[in-house]
Amino acid sequence: MFAMRTEDGLPLHLRRWSASAPARGTVLLVHGLGEHIGRYDALAHDLNRQGWHVMGYDQRGHGASGGARGHVAAPHSLLADLGLLVDHVRTQLPGPLVLLGHSMGGVVAARYAAEALAPQPAAWFRPVDGLVLSSPALDAGLNGLMRGLLRVMVSLRPDQALHNGLRAEWLSRNPAAVAAYRADPLVHDRITPRLVRFIVDAGVLVRLQAPRWQLPTLLLYAGTDRCVDPEGSADFAARAPQRWVSSRCFDQCLHEIFNEPGADGRAVLQALQRGLQGLQGQWQPAATETAPGALRPA
Repeated sequence: MFAMRTEDGLPLHLRRWSASAPARGTVLLVHGLGEHIGRYDALAHDLNRQGWHVMGYDQRGHGASGGARGHVAAPHSLLADLGLLVDHVRTQLPGPLVLLGHSMGGVVAARYAAEALAPQPAAWFRPVDGLVLSSPALDAGLNGLMRGLLRVMVSLRPDQALHNGLRAEWLSRNPAAVAAYRADPLVHDRITPRLVRFIVDAGVLVRLQAPRWQLPTLLLYAGTDRCVDPEGSADFAARAPQRWVSSRCFDQCLHEIFNEPGADGRAVLQALQRGLQGLQGQWQPAATETAPGALRPA
């Protein structure tokens, strides 16, 4: 593991898993709330076997990276951090670059990708070649009362660390995965109103931009999800052009679809493998040679 610095000076800890050459490209992993990139070791090795290099990092306020737990300094902080990682991957590893974001990481990755549709994209934005979303937090599942409390807290105590409300048993039907999560010293249960505000606003923006989506995207999500509302994913899939977005709901799965046991877990990994192959069919390898991230529809 090694580190790089954010624009405001925090260390971000990175991890790389290398595939045998020649690789198909690189998958950049963006983890979820309260966890860290080390929890994706099995998935990364599976992607290596499929021929993909994998890069991942602990987001600020998580794992071995700097920053207060579950907090962001500004609304764009997680997006600017991801932009730095995209730049880093482009300098280190040739070929197509796919973002794979889970849960909070899913809404971070999707919001990052949506910046391509802005009239004048932000300085932190860099194009990518594809996007995979795993149970993304496109709808955080807040009811009216929660939204009202959020407005008050953002106004009065935006940086106060609160319990994130997640329960380990909501994550997976695999007892070993749940036990490992509970025992993991790098897992935390903190979140601030400022971070909640970002997650909510980012999910709304991504769903509103869905009809204009122009990035090859694979959406895989759990139908039995208590951590985020799966209707956010269903809404995005219904609004987005089928030319660009393919989706699949795993009705019986809990939130961490890559950690589900048995046949369901194998089905998720198979869907990811087929989906990544499908994304490859929507770009030409030469696209990243002259204009990193530029897409050429098949």
